[in-house]
Order: sequence, then structure tokens, then C-alpha cells
Amino acid sequence: MTIRGAVVDDETRCAHWRGDDDVLAILFPCCNAWYPCYACHEHHAGHEAVRWRADQNDCRALLCGRCGETMSIRHYRATGMCDACGGRFNDGCRLHHHLYFA
Repeated sequence: MTIRGAVVDDETRCAHWRGDDDVLAILFPCCNAWYPCYACHEHHAGHEAVRWRADQNDCRALLCGRCGETMSIRHYRATGMCDACGGRFNDGCRLHHHLYFA
């Protein structure tokens, strides 16, 4: 999958978020494209971001940068980790859920 934006490594870290656990990309429903974060979408997509609707929680819209596995919004929000490789994601991302999910 192609990850768009200011990506700085092959685990989906970007210019905005480069910590050890910042290895998550999200599929934006407005353009059907993967970005590491809201700011990357904002600077590179050329349009306003659209959030995932509450009735779309089963969509596989998150991508683990460690192993490349996709997961549902529901799984990601419930666990904060990748089911395939067991890797954890940055807990601080929860502060930004309102930017991605309704």
C-alpha cells in the first residue's frame, strides 16, 4: 500500500509523529488514500478530511506500519494494538480520535 504525506520511514512514521509507537496509518474515506496522520492529509490531499461515520466501525481502515496488517476501526479503538504482530500503538493517538472517527 502506498502511504501518502510526509512519511519518513517504512513503518509509516511521518514528519509530525516519529516516536517508537507512531506506526499507524489511516485510510481516509474522503479520498480512499492512506496517510500517517491528519496533518499529513491536511497538507497533501488538497481537500478537507472526512471522518469515518459511527456505522463504519467494521471497516478495515487502520494499517500497522510494523507488519502491514489492516484492522477494523472497532478493533483499533478497543485495543490500541495490532492483532497480527502484537505491537502497541501510541496511546496519545486517542486524543485525536475526534479528527478521524465520528
